Amino acid sequence: MVKRAVFLDRDGVLNANIERDGRPVAPTTLAEFRILPGAAEAVLRLKRAGFTLVVVTNQPDVATGRTPRSVVDAMNAQLRAAMPVDDIKVCFHVDEDRCACRKPQPGMILEAARERGIYLPDSFMVGDRWRDIEAGRNAGCKTILLNIGPVQNGTTQPDRIVKTLSEAVDCILLDASAGSYNEVISQ
Repeated sequence: MVKRAVFLDRDGVLNANIERDGRPVAPTTLAEFRILPGAAEAVLRLKRAGFTLVVVTNQPDVATGRTPRSVVDAMNAQLRAAMPVDDIKVCFHVDEDRCACRKPQPGMILEAARERGIYLPDSFMVGDRWRDIEAGRNAGCKTILLNIGPVQNGTTQPDRIVKTLSEAVDCILLDASAGSYNEVISQ
């Protein structure tokens, strides 16, 4: 049996971003960390459909000293307690590190696929930023962009654009039942 997965970005997809300098960014304290309404239910629907669920998240605020690693670990523990994710992969680097794990590089997705025997062409990457979409595409996954704010730079077009995580799950489950995912939907 082929193992399919859904790779989920964390901030802005499963938990709320905060606003800093007019931009949506990751929370930096545990007090700011809030799981989005409906996220746990959406993830549970994917789990019940048999998908392996892996969170893949860039957390450069650890490298810059804005957020202690222990706080990121505590946030991830809250996610694990609230929803049935199988793994959480974290990149603590900044762009200048030129690592293989920081999205848009596919390192975290490829590592999870190797560890868990995931077949990437039947898997999905769901994110709210161009980095998520490019990482998913670079790994060979189908991609879904949550268009919840201003469109960001990026050259890779997602396979689907939706407004909510629940809509993304609907698309994934439809694909799983139909066995096809060829149509690109634009805004």
